[in-house]
Amino acid sequence: QVQLVESGGGLVQAGGSLRLSCAASGGFFGNYAVGWFRQASGKEREFVAAISRRGFTMYGDSVKDRFTISRDNVKNAVYLQMNGLKPEDTAVYYCAARDFPVPTATTRDYNYWGQGAQVTVSS
Repeated sequence: QVQLVESGGGLVQAGGSLRLSCAASGGFFGNYAVGWFRQASGKEREFVAAISRRGFTMYGDSVKDRFTISRDNVKNAVYLQMNGLKPEDTAVYYCAARDFPVPTATTRDYNYWGQGAQVTVSS
């Protein structure tokens, strides 16, 4: 199995940037699709971005043109570059992986989850 550890969260002013990292260990990471999801207080978990084994990407409508997902299969890592952050981006961000190379936007399709990283955007 794959274990995921997230880092890079924190507090940032509106309009600023953060880069989240997801470090993977175990399994054969290069074969896994990876997604980022977020959950704001009192709200449902929301799809943010996902990336396939070969680098095909998909994004939620609320973050298109602002966030970029990428992966480095040599380093066993996935990243989420977040630019132009808004207060409504405030949430716990989760890295997730699934046992297939094809990404989806559905939470229940993913097998492995990180612990979450808090991102807070102040106005």
